Amino acid sequence: MTTFIIAVIVVICLSMIAVIYRMVKGPSASDRVVALDSLGVSLISLIGLFSILVETSFFLEIILLLAILSFIGTVAFSKFIEKGDIIKRDNSR
Repeated sequence: MTTFIIAVIVVICLSMIAVIYRMVKGPSASDRVVALDSLGVSLISLIGLFSILVETSFFLEIILLLAILSFIGTVAFSKFIEKGDIIKRDNSR
C-alpha cells in the first residue's frame, strides 16, 4: 500500500510540473486561472496522500484552508478577467 501511495505522489508531482508549465505559457488568462485552480487541487491531493502516508490527521486542517484559499483565488481571478476590477469602489464621497 505504501508503494502505491508513493507512486501516486510521484504521478501527481509530474502532473503539477505540467500544470506549472501551462500556468506560465498559457495562451490566455483564462487558461492560467484554470491551471492555477488545477495546481491547488493537485496540492490538496498531495497533502492528503502525505497525511495518509504518515498516518496522521493533522494535515486535514491545512487541506481545508488550502481549499478555501484556492476557491477564493479562483473566484477573484475570474471576476478580474471578466470585469477588470475585483472590488467595486464608490469614490463619489
